[in-house]
Amino acid sequence: MYQNVIFDLDGTLLNTLEDLADATNWVCARRGWPAHRLEEYKNFVGNGAPKLLERVVPGQVELTDALRCQLLEEFTRRYNDHKSDKTTAYPGMPEAVARLKEAGVKLAVLSNKPHEAARPVVERYYPGLFYKIQGALPGVPVKPDPTLLHKLMEEMGACQKDTLFAGDSNVDIRTAKNGGLTSCGVLWGFRTRAELEAEGADFVVDTAQALVELILS
Repeated sequence: MYQNVIFDLDGTLLNTLEDLADATNWVCARRGWPAHRLEEYKNFVGNGAPKLLERVVPGQVELTDALRCQLLEEFTRRYNDHKSDKTTAYPGMPEAVARLKEAGVKLAVLSNKPHEAARPVVERYYPGLFYKIQGALPGVPVKPDPTLLHKLMEEMGACQKDTLFAGDSNVDIRTAKNGGLTSCGVLWGFRTRAELEAEGADFVVDTAQALVELILS
């Protein structure tokens, strides 16, 4: 049994893809840039909002520091106002998280979503279930860098051997590796089994029930 579990957010706890895509396409439309298909966003997201925006800038546009700041400000304002329009919890996950908490597992979230957006959106669908919800902070490296992971583990009183990191992308598997943790890839999110296995996930599960059984075994 793992005493501590740290979850990724987007693609693991919540299906946020449509709201992220809508906010990004809104930013693009303001500048006359082409919109991107929802399917494309599965590979655009995962590394934080600045990298997401960088990936949708047309090749002929010079991405200056000033433009980066403008895009991020616009995206953040739009996303914060519409972050729950289409977002849903993945089937079975709220019940799975509640069961883990009842079993005495300490639970936390580590996301590359800006911190001011991460906490309210998680609390809306998973109220009171997580010990800590940690999003990206200005000036602090995002996943897969382990800086915030190590800080979160220290706050939780967690050690490497009794902590599992669960997420849906190669970024999450790398984060676990960089933090010395066991990793579990989940298949209901934005990425594929092939990606997770190629990255070296210790486990891969396809249902919330299978994740619970792995954690409590």
